[in-house]
Amino acid sequence: MDDGNPSGGIAALRAAIAACRLCRDAPARAGDTLPHEPRPVAVISGTARILIAGQAPGLRVHESGLPFNDASGDRLRSWMGVSREEFYDPEKFAIVPMGLCFPGYDAHGSDLPPRRECAPLWRPRAIAAMPQVELVLAIGQYAHAWHLGAAKASSMTETVRGWRRHLGRNERPAVLPLPHPSWRNTGWLKRNPWFEEEVLPELRKRVKTLTE
Repeated sequence: MDDGNPSGGIAALRAAIAACRLCRDAPARAGDTLPHEPRPVAVISGTARILIAGQAPGLRVHESGLPFNDASGDRLRSWMGVSREEFYDPEKFAIVPMGLCFPGYDAHGSDLPPRRECAPLWRPRAIAAMPQVELVLAIGQYAHAWHLGAAKASSMTETVRGWRRHLGRNERPAVLPLPHPSWRNTGWLKRNPWFEEEVLPELRKRVKTLTE
């Protein structure tokens, strides 16, 4: 993916991310090496005004190299009110997860948390390279913690429920906390109808405004 931006800084950052093998060669915890060949997945954009900050790629994303190329992505695009073509237009959206590589599975077959090495190394550089970003869609608890800091509530539900307060903070970029669009959160969505009734209209309005 390329947004046509000639900036050497953006191009260099994309190349550095693609070449990263830190979690394989120098893991944060001794012996906790990524169990497969790393494949960092991120969309760095010099024009996008919206940054999608997810958790970490799943297996399908790892295999395709395309972020949110799964059922979670379909649900996220529905929440945002955008087509697949619009979603993958780097002029409209930057996509940088908290962990850039598929972390593997735990003993129960669930995705492991984002790798500890990624965010400290790449997140400040990615954000600094995209000063035009006006809105961060912080998806899931790891993105909430990074982008909201002490303003994050003790639970994901309460963090998302406080979306008006977070959007109203006098900071740029604005941060809108969202639950993860995984099928695992289908029950949560049914128990919390206010999310669809209150948050999604605001999300779609802001996405439309910032991508026109």
